[in-house]
Amino acid sequence: MNSKFYLTYIVVFFGICANAQELLSPDEAIQLTLSHNYGIKIAENTVKVAENNTSILNSGYLPTLTGNAGATYNLDNTEAEFSNGNTTVLNGAESSRYNASINLNYTLFDGLGRVYNYKRLKEQYQLSELEARETIENTLLQLFSVYYSVAQLSENTQAIKETFAISKDRLVRSEYQFEYGQNTKLDVLNAQVDINNDSINIVNTEQQLINAKRDLNVILGNKLTQDFNVDTNISFLFDLKKEDLWTKTKANNVSLLQIEKNIHISSLDIKSNRSQYLPTIGLNGSYGWNRNNNNAAAFVAVSTNTGLSAGLNLTWNLFDGGSTITRVKNAKIALENQQLQKEQILIDLERQFNNAWDDYQNKVVIYKLQEKNIKTAENNFDRTKEKFKIGQVNSIEFRQAQLNLLNAELSRNQAKYNAKLAELVVLQLSGDLLNVKF
Repeated sequence: MNSKFYLTYIVVFFGICANAQELLSPDEAIQLTLSHNYGIKIAENTVKVAENNTSILNSGYLPTLTGNAGATYNLDNTEAEFSNGNTTVLNGAESSRYNASINLNYTLFDGLGRVYNYKRLKEQYQLSELEARETIENTLLQLFSVYYSVAQLSENTQAIKETFAISKDRLVRSEYQFEYGQNTKLDVLNAQVDINNDSINIVNTEQQLINAKRDLNVILGNKLTQDFNVDTNISFLFDLKKEDLWTKTKANNVSLLQIEKNIHISSLDIKSNRSQYLPTIGLNGSYGWNRNNNNAAAFVAVSTNTGLSAGLNLTWNLFDGGSTITRVKNAKIALENQQLQKEQILIDLERQFNNAWDDYQNKVVIYKLQEKNIKTAENNFDRTKEKFKIGQVNSIEFRQAQLNLLNAELSRNQAKYNAKLAELVVLQLSGDLLNVKF
């Protein structure tokens, strides 16, 4: 009775855990990640900053307008001697001055420096978009790594529960056979040990599944408030061709696009630094108001001036100690380094692509072999089960066939999701990851 009660408790417990739950599809997971993942949000904000920097307000093409105002008060003791010989002494003589002006400055020409700087800001904006795309690709790859981990653990849990059900049936059968004297107590004890091991496996796998779901929810921005299941059905893109993907990789790989953008930015840096060899021509204008309240010693008691002034200025740094020459040389070296880095990235990218492609092909083959292995293990278990019922196979041989089937199912599950992740890595390298339909 104790073992039957124990079995009933286990069945009820895992039945509660298996209640209907929300199914999180791959497309829903992607949408939640794109909308709520914090890393992606930060990357998007970085793009917004770069976009703001490309505004006309940050270009240097607009004039500057400043306002100035001031007031001065004097309290003086003054002794004044006039040309006719008269002398006047003033103690505590008050005087005051007030002024206000609006000043306009505009750079007409700065050696084309702002032209290249503005182009550089646009290139920086496009580079930030590529960096955001890289963040999104890496995050989606991380998403599916955890998503498929949840899927694999879900299938593993189901397989172990099926093994547990078989062990439960075996225990019940062994107890009845023992009661009728058809076997020994040792068979019952072996069955109890095996069902205990299966129960421990279920508990451990269930906990791993719970942890994996928590990890997945973090990537989703912690937006799922209730338990959920994931879709365990996956399909492979078996029509992928290596030559086509390599062509796409050279054209669309995000790391390669970033280095090309950096090369363009470095070439603009050279032109921007060279612009400092040329003069700067500026336009300035102001409108001002001044009022002077003089003391009694002055010939004019009060004077007020208003006026408009404008001017044109030219500044030419004929020699700055060689700092401009140094900056131009360093910019050329930086450009050369970027070009060398591109060649290095191309070599490394080809290695990564070939490794990823071979890894994908091998894992697909392994998955197909594991599918065949499942059928063999199922046939072996079915035959062993029938022989066990009629006493031609002992409990140890039966358990071994049971474990062989379970291990085959677990290996098949792992091979399936490993192959799919390897496929996604190939698509990421080729720049096609964001275009995949899941």
